[in-house]
Amino acid sequence: MIRLAALLGLLGLAAATGVVLWSGWEDVWTALEQAGWGILAVALFHLVQLFVSSAGWRILMPPRNRPSYGAFLLFMWVRASVNALMPVARIGGEIAAIRLMTAYGLPRNKAIALTIAELTLSVIAIFLFVTLGVLGFALRVNDQHVTAQLGWGLLVSLPLIGGLGFVQKIGFFSLLSRLFRVMFREKWARFAGGAARLDKAVGLVYRRHGRALACGVIQFGAWSLGSVEIWLSLFFLQHPVSLWDAALIEALIQGSASAAFAIPGALGVQEAGFLLFGGLLGLPPPLAGALAMMRRGRDLLCYVPGLAMWQAHEGKRLFKK
Repeated sequence: MIRLAALLGLLGLAAATGVVLWSGWEDVWTALEQAGWGILAVALFHLVQLFVSSAGWRILMPPRNRPSYGAFLLFMWVRASVNALMPVARIGGEIAAIRLMTAYGLPRNKAIALTIAELTLSVIAIFLFVTLGVLGFALRVNDQHVTAQLGWGLLVSLPLIGGLGFVQKIGFFSLLSRLFRVMFREKWARFAGGAARLDKAVGLVYRRHGRALACGVIQFGAWSLGSVEIWLSLFFLQHPVSLWDAALIEALIQGSASAAFAIPGALGVQEAGFLLFGGLLGLPPPLAGALAMMRRGRDLLCYVPGLAMWQAHEGKRLFKK
């Protein structure tokens, strides 16, 4: 699995490089020079988005013995860093976060349940955000072919999201425990413990209806903050747009990145998305390429430190053994 993800990452990197070269490398670089320190400002703003998302995750827990906002920001930061920069098909970050949560004193089954529930609610939130973006795009751009393709993508995603909720309702871990044992052998039992206990813990999180609803609303708000990030990026690139257009770009890019979850960082797919959707919304190719590069710069500035913190924490755990 890791080898396949690494291969897909290399292919994605080649595709991303090709997209930027096709956009006109010199013009892209000139636009980035105009942005200057704005790249750092965008990266710092992304931490706000991570904080809001971590607050939504935290609210799933009752107040008693709940880790601080700072702790949950660390969990989210490490989780996002691993998923964005490592060849782990967008799931390794969850495992790293669960290990951090247990180090902060949370029982492992509770940490897994909270992560599974938050991940599910976040997927629903981003689906709604992307759906609104596709509807807005259909009203904003007269391109029936692209709109139809986006609509089909949403229709294909809908039963997958419904299935994700259904298997959790009937007992996700009990249903797949035999498969997990075959795939991971005794490592699964050591990491997760009993399947029935995990399913019970997940069900308990969802039974707190008010907290689950609040988490979903906060996660929708966190995804929406990405629109402000796009708006800021284009402002620093000397090409201001409306917040509405920025929201459309962000929604469509997030939809593309979600579809390419197996490719580390959605390399290539994200860059092509900026070029396609940005162009349809009036961005010249060099500017769309520069916007894509700012997003990659944000990832490096935000997530490399997150990986460093994760490695430092794992190193401490190793030396304690």
